[in-house]
Amino acid sequence: MGLPADYLQRVYAGVLGKIIGVYLGRPFEGWSYDAIAERLGEVDYYVHDKLNKPLIVTDDDITGTFTFLRALPDCGNDPDFTPMDVAHAWMNYNIEERTILWWGGMGTSTEHTAYLRLKQGLTPPDSGSIATNGKVVAEQIGAQIFIDGWAMVAPGDPERAAELARRAACVSHDGEAIYGAQVLAAMESLAFVESDLDTLLDSAVGLIPSDSIIYSLIADLREWRGGEDDWRKARELLSDRYGYDRYGGGCHMVPNHGLIVLSLLYGDDDFAKTLMIVNTCGWDTDCNSGNVGCLMGIKNGLAGIDAGPDWRGPVADRLYLPTAEGGRAITDAATEAVHIANSGRALAGEEPLAPKGGARFHFALPGSVQGWRCEGGPGEHFSLANVEGHSPAGQRSLAIKFDWPAGEAVRAYVDTFIPAEALATSGYGLLSSPTIYSGQTLTAAVSTDADNFEAAGVKLYLACYGDDAQLERVYGPEEFLPAGASHEFTWDIPDTAGKPIARIGLEIATIGECTGTLYVDTVTWSGTPSLTLLGEFQMDSIRKRAWVDGADRFFTSRWPEDLRTHVVHDEGVGVVSQGTADWVDYRAEALVRPHMAASGGLGVRTGGMRRYYGLCWTRGGVKLVKARNELTVLAECQMDWPMDETHKLALQAVGNRLTAWVDDKVVFEVTDDHQPLPGGGVSLLCEEGHMLFGPITVGPPAN
Repeated sequence: MGLPADYLQRVYAGVLGKIIGVYLGRPFEGWSYDAIAERLGEVDYYVHDKLNKPLIVTDDDITGTFTFLRALPDCGNDPDFTPMDVAHAWMNYNIEERTILWWGGMGTSTEHTAYLRLKQGLTPPDSGSIATNGKVVAEQIGAQIFIDGWAMVAPGDPERAAELARRAACVSHDGEAIYGAQVLAAMESLAFVESDLDTLLDSAVGLIPSDSIIYSLIADLREWRGGEDDWRKARELLSDRYGYDRYGGGCHMVPNHGLIVLSLLYGDDDFAKTLMIVNTCGWDTDCNSGNVGCLMGIKNGLAGIDAGPDWRGPVADRLYLPTAEGGRAITDAATEAVHIANSGRALAGEEPLAPKGGARFHFALPGSVQGWRCEGGPGEHFSLANVEGHSPAGQRSLAIKFDWPAGEAVRAYVDTFIPAEALATSGYGLLSSPTIYSGQTLTAAVSTDADNFEAAGVKLYLACYGDDAQLERVYGPEEFLPAGASHEFTWDIPDTAGKPIARIGLEIATIGECTGTLYVDTVTWSGTPSLTLLGEFQMDSIRKRAWVDGADRFFTSRWPEDLRTHVVHDEGVGVVSQGTADWVDYRAEALVRPHMAASGGLGVRTGGMRRYYGLCWTRGGVKLVKARNELTVLAECQMDWPMDETHKLALQAVGNRLTAWVDDKVVFEVTDDHQPLPGGGVSLLCEEGHMLFGPITVGPPAN
């Protein structure tokens, strides 16, 4: 079966449905039906403001779903990938006790338990099995909440989706948890090509054992739906027969899977009503709502989401994926949809998509604003909208519409690092690196409305965090654009002295009262960064936040004067990194002093806890290593380097060629011909001990 003609758009609708559902249900996660009825009534729209909580949050349902799916591209989108490939993604992208999972402890959190089993050396399915962890722990809900991506890479093929779901789920779960995940994955897969709910359910239950509880649960719910029109009474029947009092642990699969099926049966094929039911019913609201939103998004497309209240406007495509790969933490639904669809295309033998030549912000999907916002929020004087046309590179563009008083400026921007409102995130932390850096080149293709535009000055700008964590604007080139004009801005990002760039945007400045529309076709950036990190200053808290901290301790002190940054890690290798996968060919340099450690040094092309090239001090010499799930020594040599002595390390990657220097002397030149690492940030490495680091420079490769 070929891919559906609207495959990418359906994936985008699925991603949107997922995050909308999570944001809707997250503020009252774990509440009972009675508590929701008393305090909120029917949950038919976002309630975060009523509970004084943010709308856009970090959440394991979102991060796990879109991160563990990276196991596919990490293994070359091999259709025969194994559960161990998924386990490698767990160990690479998780930072223990900090990212992705609920770190509730061994025997309490199923995912934390599985992580510890993997760390102990167990492999799937033993890491998540009933035999290893017990029935209650192994049958919690996590297998289901992370499963949507595996369905979206197998559109119209429920058997394959169920098999992919099994491979992924058995890393951490077993039994009924896997059956529930397979049912949902099969339904979502078939929903790309089939809209009838009964057909989806029939196909899905045919893929799990008929003597399983999930099978009986679904049969009961369908029977109740045939004789009972009130979803509230059906919820009571579900609670009586399959409720939390019958299934132990913190969040069991069976009751929550029941609520998903119940909401689908009673939702009248309506996105808003189905979400209302599953959220008003309680229990694990964000998980259940996220799965339901994804399925309904795939099944009914963007039109189904847009048929009710404005779900998309407040979200603006925004989502956070805090992992050990910090450069992908600040992202959006359209970007993630392209990643997912390209894995699905690879599995189908199709070439990858690159909307508008691979521009980071392409606005190619209907309604997508990719996280762009008006400074100060939409108001009566300006707004953003995705519109057809005004795109030489494609079919759609972002329209900045304004009606502005004299002497004022209109600004539209997108976050490139942790937004100010998320700096104090509670719960799941928002670990992130900036996505754009000094030395890179920013381009933006824009045009003005020929019939409704007063001439105005338009310029690029960025905002970086100052030492007090306040945003400081820096302006780029300006052009005075008349009506009907087109222009491509190009700006080499200036040195920000290590201050993280938090947003980039466009400013429209007027002399007199001005109305009109500026259309943005693409915004993107490229090139090798050129910057100094951990320089001649005390590293303040906001600069520190730009590093993804995968070590037990990462701090600065006034001792010693030339190496103020300290990395301490007690067991294994600690990795503290900054940068993005777009950093490919570059040279990094740093002062390094081992205080007391097994090894440590400087890394490049870092993409997580277990993906990097490292030039490392070790007792007796230096070595060049490659971490790609396992550690490989590419080269090593003897060197008299006692502890508490400082040397300068430099490591360069160009294509598959690696060059290493110690104190400006070449010590290694190595070609990596076996699955070379494609790109990633710079990192500080410390194995079982304490390492000190001085200023780090990143720049173009040496000749």
